[in-house]
Amino acid sequence: MALGQVSMKDIRLNKKTGIRAHQADQTKARILKAAVAVFARNGYAGGRIEQISKEAESNDRMIYYYFSSKENLFVHVLEHIYDAFNQAESTLRPDLSKPIEALREQVAFFWNYYVHHPEFVAILTIENLHKGKHAQQSRELGRLSTTTVGVIRPIIEAGQQQGIFRQDVDTNHVYLMIASLCYFYNSNLHTLTSFLGQDLAHPDQRQDWLTFISDQVVRGVMTLPATTEHQ
Repeated sequence: MALGQVSMKDIRLNKKTGIRAHQADQTKARILKAAVAVFARNGYAGGRIEQISKEAESNDRMIYYYFSSKENLFVHVLEHIYDAFNQAESTLRPDLSKPIEALREQVAFFWNYYVHHPEFVAILTIENLHKGKHAQQSRELGRLSTTTVGVIRPIIEAGQQQGIFRQDVDTNHVYLMIASLCYFYNSNLHTLTSFLGQDLAHPDQRQDWLTFISDQVVRGVMTLPATTEHQ
């Protein structure tokens, strides 16, 4: 065979390799999806490998083959849910000529993601109960968090350039404010409903809270009006 030519055997081998790689990716994706559901439903301690393999239509051996341990699987679950959040957030196209509207859109995105992805809230709550020990093992969370905060930064900078937002605004603080206002409501939904005597899962209640927190975030970064000191 001349140099540079590819034999039919090589082509068939490459095709088989590609198919196997694709099948492996599908299997890992099913396992991760099942693991998110099982851990969110039963917690870390209650999330059993056999439950996950059954829900993934796989087997225990494959889980250990791809993820080595339950603990390492949970690390990948954390990375997976943050990556899914980032992918959804990447579809936003904020109009930087209107930073206030863009910031409100960012708050609404966070809020709606938390509402429509209760598994995201559940997994974060579980990890905080474990004092972040799995997050500390991840090599990806730093990159993923940088991506999330990075989406907010150009909005804040645009508002600062226009003189609308304060120059001393810390982007990390803005992220923490948005995330906490969205997370607390959803992570404590059931206890707060009983405590306050209001159905916080009702669409009207959720919309009222979104309106309120959107106003709070905007007011938190706005340039304060000049005051006249009286002598």
